[in-house]
Amino acid sequence: MMKKTMIFNHLMVNRKTKVYTISDPTFLKQQMLYWANRYNICCLLDNHQYASQYSKLDCILAVDAVRFILPEKNMLSAISTFTNQTNDWIFGHISYDLKNEIAGLRSENHDGIGFPTVYFFQPAIVLQLNKNELTISSLTDDPENIYSDIYRAVCAKENNTKDASSRHIILQPRIAKEDYLHSIQKIKEHILRGDCYELNYCQEFYGVYAELNTVKLYQQLTTLSPNPFACYYKWNDRYLICASPERYLQKKGDRLISQPIKGTVKRDLIDLQNDEALRKYLFASEKDRSENVMVVDLVRNDLSRVCETGTVKVDELFGIYQFPQVYQMISTVSGKLVSGMNLSDILSASFPMGSMTGAPKLSVLQLIERYEKTKRGLYSGAVGYISPNKDFDFNVVIRSILYNQSNSYLSYQVGGGITFNSDAEKEYEECMLKAEAINQVLSKY
Repeated sequence: MMKKTMIFNHLMVNRKTKVYTISDPTFLKQQMLYWANRYNICCLLDNHQYASQYSKLDCILAVDAVRFILPEKNMLSAISTFTNQTNDWIFGHISYDLKNEIAGLRSENHDGIGFPTVYFFQPAIVLQLNKNELTISSLTDDPENIYSDIYRAVCAKENNTKDASSRHIILQPRIAKEDYLHSIQKIKEHILRGDCYELNYCQEFYGVYAELNTVKLYQQLTTLSPNPFACYYKWNDRYLICASPERYLQKKGDRLISQPIKGTVKRDLIDLQNDEALRKYLFASEKDRSENVMVVDLVRNDLSRVCETGTVKVDELFGIYQFPQVYQMISTVSGKLVSGMNLSDILSASFPMGSMTGAPKLSVLQLIERYEKTKRGLYSGAVGYISPNKDFDFNVVIRSILYNQSNSYLSYQVGGGITFNSDAEKEYEECMLKAEAINQVLSKY
């Protein structure tokens, strides 16, 4: 490995930073995760080399908190103060239940995981990998020592010490299928009455007494289903293992970009002609177009609250994107941010994201609490980073396994947008499709 010229960023006054040329980035990425998992706090964000005009890095990893916020109230104010006062990298998460502060709501449903509503941290060490170039930036140790430690790291066994027979996870639905189908009919009645136009309805599948090797589980999930907003996130004894295809919001300079997903169809990886027919079917689907355009309108409205008048536009409508198991309909909305707006202002205007709520947003937030049986928590929230120059990028936490190591509780949630034309059985089938990769990897435990 050839060491390149040391670089220095004036916004990171105390950081020691070096750049290395890497011969095997895939192996390095594995070693980075083994190494990071020894810390109580770590966050790996990985785009799995999906080509995009909006992404510059293959992956970025932050470990060890030197400063953090864990607010229990006045969370938006705490985010604003912390981000304004920290001229450095910031990583962390926003759970779906920040909507309680934004919209004045309450959540009484079951929560077996227990991620905090908001957590942001200034990391001791940041690693950025771009093709065959690794940048190590540290507040606490020499990059040379970190570089050596990464290559010496091995995968810890964690809790994965029992026989396979004693580790088998039995997954259970929080909502029985017949109750799910009944709830869809009730939601359609609300739509008929004009209470809402579209509602994202989610259900939980969970396992107890789960003993997981979280690093290996993440590697298995992202090998089977590599997605551009994948994330391995560890907060003490809680874990997020995420294979998300969706961006919530990105800020580049004064430009905001959101890429909501609505519309999913399973691919045919055996018959390529049929696979292409399925792609065309999704593009032409009246139901999926209707859902997608409603969410696009909602995102446009959200962004218009913090962007200059006349600048919010739809850069792409009904884009069909290919993933290992599915095709997804993705649209892109952008706008020019009003000067002086910070992350808290943007969250107040746009969170929770439209693709995971529906329209009108306040009404569906209330209905979601009525019909869902699990507190969403980090699911349908966001994980991401803020760079030293105050740009940021956050995903949508979907296609994800959540795990509380202390109580051995494992959970994943899936859902879809319900409109008046929704078929309840097909909506249930779509949920199972979205959970296919998760179920495959969990079947090995």
